[in-house]
Amino acid sequence: MSVSRRAARTPLRENAVRKRLVPYWLLLPGILWLLVFFAAPLVYQASTSVQTGSLEEGFKVTWHFSTYWDALSAYYPQFLRSVLYAATATVLCLLLGYPLAYLIAFRAGRWRNLLMILVIAPFFTSFLIRTLAWKTILSDGGPVVGALGSLHVLDVTAHLGITEGQRVLATPLAVVCGLTYNFLPFMILPLYTSLERIDGRLHEAAGDLYARPVTTFRKVTFPLSMPGVVAGTLLTFIPAAGDYINAELLGSTDQKMIGNVVQSQFLRVLDYPTAAALSFILMAAILAMVTVYIRTSGTEDLV
Repeated sequence: MSVSRRAARTPLRENAVRKRLVPYWLLLPGILWLLVFFAAPLVYQASTSVQTGSLEEGFKVTWHFSTYWDALSAYYPQFLRSVLYAATATVLCLLLGYPLAYLIAFRAGRWRNLLMILVIAPFFTSFLIRTLAWKTILSDGGPVVGALGSLHVLDVTAHLGITEGQRVLATPLAVVCGLTYNFLPFMILPLYTSLERIDGRLHEAAGDLYARPVTTFRKVTFPLSMPGVVAGTLLTFIPAAGDYINAELLGSTDQKMIGNVVQSQFLRVLDYPTAAALSFILMAAILAMVTVYIRTSGTEDLV
């Protein structure tokens, strides 16, 4: 009798083990993808960063860790500029994107789908073409520069050091405008998703308690939308800090970001160890800033 019970329990145990292994089998393709296209390149890049040599003689791993210090000492202005431009563009995206996301979530009505399509529409155009379009928009003889000049706005921006004379191209303002435009959808979409989840009855309850609209926004709407704010700022700041297209097309040599330096070291100077070291420094700096930001924001959905 005991033998038959054991024989009956064996298939049940096998089925239980198979059920427990199903999630791991489903995760296997994703894990393999990350290993091949993320972990392996990181290991190779780490190996490259501690190599010495030249393209003619070949590069060898000599554990030359001073490459990191040399790269940081030589290009720290570009690092600081990248963080400043990315942070400025992120703040502008938040200021521009939050009202639009709020409008789509609570006030758009039947126009909601159309507005969402308009937000996503830029993704159907090449990133490069969109940036080149801004080069035309901000050209010296264009209507934008003419209007800003007639309003004496360029006099103020030139005094602040973000433009030069009566031109906008090849200035910090042009680079920040390009970054803001290109990464604005990455801010709007998480904000809309977070705002759309908020129960409208909470706003009605705040009104029943005689809360003014400003108080309702400050006490109810904005705190509940913090997951979207955190996600949007991360999705905007991280790619903006490593971007080099906007600085290359809309800026000058004085507005080069760290992405431009990495691109130049890899493709022109052919100094692969320095380029790899700069990439790792940028990645480590962004990871540290993101970790501190998430912990201080207190957003349980992301921590």
